[in-house]
Amino acid sequence: MGLQEESFNIHSAPGAPRREVLGLRSPVLLCLKSSPAFMQQPATTPHPHRRQRRVLRAVAAFEFFKGIFVMLMGFCALALVHKDVWLYAESLLALFHVNTDRRSAQLFLDFADNVTDARLWAAARIAFAYAALRFTEALGLWRCRTWAEWVALVSGALLLPLEVRELFRGVTALRCALFLGNLAVVLFMLYVIRTNRRERRMAAAGSTCD
Repeated sequence: MGLQEESFNIHSAPGAPRREVLGLRSPVLLCLKSSPAFMQQPATTPHPHRRQRRVLRAVAAFEFFKGIFVMLMGFCALALVHKDVWLYAESLLALFHVNTDRRSAQLFLDFADNVTDARLWAAARIAFAYAALRFTEALGLWRCRTWAEWVALVSGALLLPLEVRELFRGVTALRCALFLGNLAVVLFMLYVIRTNRRERRMAAAGSTCD
């Protein structure tokens, strides 16, 4: 308390040397700066692994919904077994007010006319297998498993040529969205795999030096 009063009097006195004031007040300032209230807080920046986990879980959710959609398509195929598929196709065109004289509508009706029960069963099996793959991949990505990252990378890369071929047949908003989404997933998985591999090599090198 006396030190504070003495420093105040010296500071308020006219003509007092500045070095004396600083010399008397420096211990007080050092004590204040070292106290928790005046200590500088570190900058809160999100950890890169935390950001990576959030993106991986977003990809996992995307793959999960893809599996749900394909599984529903499989159930639709099973529902058409022993049914007149051509009649359902014609009703679908009428529901969306599509003229049956158009070439695309004729192709759709011809395709429906050639659908058999065996093809429907095969389509349902493929759809359920694909959905199971997507569900497994989504669970692995949600838990940040390395094998799931490789599955996402390989399966997405295999679909890219097919999506490019569909874009050459005709550019639509749906095809562009599927292609760009799949391309983003493939590039991100490649980045994650390369980053994790580099970190493992650095950790192995550090342990070897120790």
